Amino acid sequence: MRTVFIGAGEVSVETARALVKKGHEVILIETDKAKIDELSDEMDCSFLHGDGSRPDILREVNPEQTDILFCLTDSDQANLIASLVGRSLGFKRVVTSIREEQFETVCHELGLKDTIIPSRTISRYLQDMVEGSGHVELSTVLKDEARFFTFTAGEEDALAVKELKLPADARVVCYYREGKFAHAEEETTLRTGDEVVILTHSKNLGQLEQRWQPKQREEEPAGSASVKKSNQK
Repeated sequence: MRTVFIGAGEVSVETARALVKKGHEVILIETDKAKIDELSDEMDCSFLHGDGSRPDILREVNPEQTDILFCLTDSDQANLIASLVGRSLGFKRVVTSIREEQFETVCHELGLKDTIIPSRTISRYLQDMVEGSGHVELSTVLKDEARFFTFTAGEEDALAVKELKLPADARVVCYYREGKFAHAEEETTLRTGDEVVILTHSKNLGQLEQRWQPKQREEEPAGSASVKKSNQK
């Protein structure tokens, strides 16, 4: 897969390193030239110096050839703008990171479905640690090629779980209806708007994304890729 990160912060860099080790193509967009020079000495990926919220910069990484655009700068406003610009340029999937929860409603109203709030994730983890010794860290469960995939049920998905015709090694494990958690059984009937969670082998992610996360792109001229390829030492 081909991924682009806007902002070379700790999360971006660590995720990029892991993806590169697995053979994925990675591009990091960063405004700090010194940081690019430092990282390029140790990371075998491509770098682009510039503001990732600018259309001319994002066009240079060829949106139509990119699978995921991660907007992970330290600025919520910059991430929101970059996400909207990325979506308008035709990136297949855009992930938006926000720190202030007040922007969550704005993200939903703007149709930015893949929104993450790091502080909330950490908070839930700490709550679980305090409230129950039986808490299991997610990283200890998702080993090898196991992955979670989520989608929001549309009208065509308002049927029994067993009728979804999922790949052989994919299972619906739970769903959220109006924000409330519920286990999913084979006979469970989904409703439009339910947030459904599937546990699957990583090889099925492409198929599941194609089914539930169709491409949203506009016809835009692709810019020439002028990213800087690192020289790993």
